[in-house]
Amino acid sequence: MKFLDIKTDYAFKKVFGSENSKEILLSFLNSILDIDIVDLIIEDPYNVPKLQGMKDTAVDIKATLNDDTKVIIEMQILNHDGFESRILYNTAKNYANQLDSGDKYHLLNPVIALTIVNFKMFDFEKYKSSFKLLEKDNFTKYKDDIELVFIELPKINKELDECENIEEKWLYFIKNARKLDLVPKDIDENLQQAFKIASTANMSKAEIELQEKREEFLFIQKNSIEKAKRDGEEQGREEGLKLGLEKGLEEGLEQGLEKGLEQGLEKGLQQGLEKGLQQGLEKGLEQGLEKGREEEKLNNAIMMVKEFGLLPEDVAKKLDISLDSLLKSL
Repeated sequence: MKFLDIKTDYAFKKVFGSENSKEILLSFLNSILDIDIVDLIIEDPYNVPKLQGMKDTAVDIKATLNDDTKVIIEMQILNHDGFESRILYNTAKNYANQLDSGDKYHLLNPVIALTIVNFKMFDFEKYKSSFKLLEKDNFTKYKDDIELVFIELPKINKELDECENIEEKWLYFIKNARKLDLVPKDIDENLQQAFKIASTANMSKAEIELQEKREEFLFIQKNSIEKAKRDGEEQGREEGLKLGLEKGLEEGLEQGLEKGLEQGLEKGLQQGLEKGLQQGLEKGLEQGLEKGREEEKLNNAIMMVKEFGLLPEDVAKKLDISLDSLLKSL
């Protein structure tokens, strides 16, 4: 036995939104929503010819409860840009469309948007979340007229024998029916009926083809989104590598110049000191020798004047020394 994938919106609407699905939907909503539902009316029930002309349009189920509350139930298998805004817009539109021009506002009835998704939306562990209009500091309710309820299927990982209540069993059915070959034993009669509706054995060839095309369409969409994501990541890596290389070369050149300048200055200073010291020593030695030779000439000149009686002028001229220096030393 083969069952539809209830996670696709067409199959979901067939099971929960067909003309004979009233008790199934009643059981399902009573298990999920925190209200007591006695009766409901399914609006715009599942219709094969109508679905065949909808192509890629989103499909939902609408029901009016016994207290006139409106419930919009949607199964969404793929996330997309603006999804959360679309849910809020669709809920507000259904709330506002209840009134005709001139109607009184008190005639508005509450609207509940129940959205079951096959992806994670929120960063917390629980799979069911409910959003209402509340005062942000003390959480006082403004009005119960609009409520958004989300079920995140990837956060549910229980097997059927681990399910503790009818809510968990319904969600197990939605998530896993396609994988099963037989209707599980000892389950609620409404769940049994849901499996019966979901069985492809009870469908016409045209209906099976419609359901298979919808699955194929969603599969292609999913792969397209994943491919676009992979391509974007690959392009991001390539651009990041290119920018990183450019930045690395720029910083490397800058650091290289700084390091080269620093090392050049250090080496230049060292070589300058060594060369300066060497030249200083050579110059000092040369000047010392010259001064020694001058002093030796002067001593010889003094001796020649004093001991040999030569004239200072003649001695100074002969030894090429300063006459003044000789006269001061006599």
